[in-house]
Amino acid sequence: MARSISIGTPTAGTPSDRTRAAVVVAHPDDEILWSGGLILSHLEWRWWIVTLCRASDPDRAPKFRRVLEFLGSDGEMADLDDGPDQEPLDHETLCQTVQSLLHGRQFDLVITHGPRGEYTQHRRHEECCRAIVELWKNGLVQTDALWLFAYEDGGGAHLPRVIDGADLRLGLDDGVWCEKRRLITELYGFSETSWEARCTPREEGFRIFRSPRAAVDFLETTKVPP
Repeated sequence: MARSISIGTPTAGTPSDRTRAAVVVAHPDDEILWSGGLILSHLEWRWWIVTLCRASDPDRAPKFRRVLEFLGSDGEMADLDDGPDQEPLDHETLCQTVQSLLHGRQFDLVITHGPRGEYTQHRRHEECCRAIVELWKNGLVQTDALWLFAYEDGGGAHLPRVIDGADLRLGLDDGVWCEKRRLITELYGFSETSWEARCTPREEGFRIFRSPRAAVDFLETTKVPP
């Protein structure tokens, strides 16, 4: 059962209490790592959380469902290839998968990966971002706003942290951050010394787009490593 967590005054500029928000991520745990503080801070929103990969994973899939249950959220998983070679996904299949996960619903807000991912380098994060932006441009994702995770790791030089140009920086207080980290270590089962536990951001960052054109323009000027 979901629990409310008090964080004091709501962050300026965040949507209303009845916001219909979707989080579209490549893998189960991405929703917590990169936006878990936002979710925990707004459990009153109507969250729809979906992941493109790992639906048949006997370890990660049930953990994802337990996280959704804890958050009081709904969601679904797809099972696109997530092999270690990270071969590019068929773009049409990827877009169709995103559409099927969102069921043509209207959202106030959709949140997903940035065009360069959150660290160096995961192709699925990058593909997810570009599919969402293209679908929004073509009217196949229905949302009033798109928020992209805004993190970087200096080409692997440090753990992921919010980029300087983020439109929204959400600092998490001790209670929210500890609960976010607990979801990573206890519900997802990552060890205290794992990369996931060590990198769990205490500050969350987002780029905010109010129109598809603005998101397309941003992607066109963002270089992605080959």
